[in-house]
Amino acid sequence: MVHGTELHSYAGDGITYSELVTCADFFGGLAKAAVEKSGGCDGVGGRIMTSNDIEVSVVIPCLNEARSIGACIEKALAALREIGVNGEVVVADNGSTDGSIEIAQTHGARVVHALVKGYGSALRKGIAEARGEFIILGDADGSHDFGEIGPFISKWRGGHDFVMGSRLLGNIKDGAMSWHHRYLGTPVLTWMLNLFFGATVSDINCGMRGLSKNLVKQLDFRTTGMEFASESLIKAAKACARIAEVPITMWPDKRDRPPHLRPFRDGWRHLRFIMLSAPNWLFLMPGGVLITLGFGIVLWLLPGPVFAGKVGLDINTISLAMMVILLGVHIFSIGLFVKVFCYTESLSSQRGLVRWLKRLKLEHGLLLGAGLVAAGFIGDSVALSSWAAHGFGHLDAVRTVFFSSMAFFLGVEVVFSSVFLSMLGISRDTYIGE
Repeated sequence: MVHGTELHSYAGDGITYSELVTCADFFGGLAKAAVEKSGGCDGVGGRIMTSNDIEVSVVIPCLNEARSIGACIEKALAALREIGVNGEVVVADNGSTDGSIEIAQTHGARVVHALVKGYGSALRKGIAEARGEFIILGDADGSHDFGEIGPFISKWRGGHDFVMGSRLLGNIKDGAMSWHHRYLGTPVLTWMLNLFFGATVSDINCGMRGLSKNLVKQLDFRTTGMEFASESLIKAAKACARIAEVPITMWPDKRDRPPHLRPFRDGWRHLRFIMLSAPNWLFLMPGGVLITLGFGIVLWLLPGPVFAGKVGLDINTISLAMMVILLGVHIFSIGLFVKVFCYTESLSSQRGLVRWLKRLKLEHGLLLGAGLVAAGFIGDSVALSSWAAHGFGHLDAVRTVFFSSMAFFLGVEVVFSSVFLSMLGISRDTYIGE
């Protein structure tokens, strides 16, 4: 049997804190208390810490990074000691087979295992297992200097919830970043994200960032790939988190194999997630513009033909405008589908939409759609009857047919869109249509 007094000496012999606590839990509360009071070394502050003691967690995702993971851990632990912060290093392993796990444990990191493949999956697992109140993320390939975590901690202590590293504001060493990432991909994606979500950062793709534990509890991360970088920043911006930036140094990675990053595939995943998270820009605004334009033209030509110079605008132009209206309504409907999907899958909050959908129930949409269908059907029937009465000769009620047909088609769109929106809402715990 191992007694609490013996654990003190074991802790000084290189046995990790997690191993000691496991033994202590097994042999009883008295031994565990002795471990927590012992002076054993965990690499930070010269003592063993409980989860309540840890202020900062450095989380490093890892997949076969044996060449660099040890140096990353050493730099992070040294920086924590230098700052005087009680912290830990958590390596989120994603299925390494090259000895990375053993190297990480030897260098004083706590290793957790992310079973689902992907950069985002590893980060989510590491974040979930982190014990610190502030979590700093960084890559295991040697491109991030973990000796620079001090400014991240300072920003957090200054009241910021989300601290982004910026390679573009810092120092990019020769060969550390390809030209198309530096001058094309990263600036374009950053511009889009800032425009859509007001994040006001300079480098959305930087993997070195920090976020508070309290903020993590609000954001409910879902992505598993490289687009996690966009998801975390978008959700932080939408949550009105206090965001700060610090310049960092980017070094060439130390890999002897191709990187896990696939530029075009992962760039597309970033772009896709950004657009999915911004249905107002992608769907609702374009759809609204088309609807407004179409109705404007119809109302302009409603009294009769109009000449624009020598060009006469009449029935043909009205028919085109009505097709523009129908296209706009369809795009707008898709935007509503995306917004509800983002809400039900916790990709974004969509508070305004949820408030409206709780007021406008399925029955409201069905009644509106049925009314439009009925009006359109009656109008077309009257026009058809009149046309038949005149022997199907010249059709005088062309405008009536156009307006009635448009009402009919819009009604069909509203009916099916209302049903689909209602179905999307069912997947949420609290049905938003009730």
